[in-house]
Amino acid sequence: MTITVTGATGHLGRLVLAELRQAGRSDVVAAVRDTTQDLGVPTRHADYDRPETLDFTGTDVLLFISANEVGRRAAQHRAVVDAAVKAGVGLIAYTSITEADTSTIPIAPEHKLTEEYIRASGLPFAFLRNNWYIENYTGNLASTIEHGVLLGAAREGRIAGATRADFAAAAAAVLTGEGHANKIYELGGDHAFTLAEVAAAISARAGREVEYRDLSEADYAQALIGFGVPEGFAKALAGSDAAIAAGALGVVSGDLSRLIGRPTTTLEEAIQKA
Repeated sequence: MTITVTGATGHLGRLVLAELRQAGRSDVVAAVRDTTQDLGVPTRHADYDRPETLDFTGTDVLLFISANEVGRRAAQHRAVVDAAVKAGVGLIAYTSITEADTSTIPIAPEHKLTEEYIRASGLPFAFLRNNWYIENYTGNLASTIEHGVLLGAAREGRIAGATRADFAAAAAAVLTGEGHANKIYELGGDHAFTLAEVAAAISARAGREVEYRDLSEADYAQALIGFGVPEGFAKALAGSDAAIAAGALGVVSGDLSRLIGRPTTTLEEAIQKA
């Protein structure tokens, strides 16, 4: 059996490859834009923007990691699915978003369209509907601690976030396991948290107070723009927080811990390790 992982040079993709190596799999291929990087497995050129490069011949199970260019992904994703159909892939596992078919998160529509396209393709599928990465809140940890403030617009909305490593372990379990065809997994942490709780966990790690400052959606977008975030992305982030406030990421299903066979990494553990 051959497992192909797309987007394997990204954070999540590299962690999936590591999980597969740890499981002793020698049947893994990385489908990537940059084949010069040493990923420890054979590589195959695959550029979502160039359909002619998407050749999944011989692939039994395909991990389709979603593209990261919001607003361009619908066409990119169609190209990947078309290539998977042409190659006769046995199962396509797609990294989607929590409750993609009904979510009000601004980036969800592209995921919904992709899921619909995969369904219509007739390929057996597994939708890995990933919640927020805890790393979304630790990427600028030093700055957050320095300023003593975590900004957002999520009010008391809860987030069933988990670490990339946990999501990667779940993906590897689906790629190497049985009985996952045509299944939808709502993947997230065992315990949902608020942004105020994120600030408290950062405070505990830093040994100094970090407060959560809740802004309106518009004010949060303007604050992000002031920090140099492009306007479109800033509005998408602020809109995501507004959706979180309305419950969009509070789903605790237990699917993630069941797939990985252990409890998910807690918010506090993840921030202590960051």
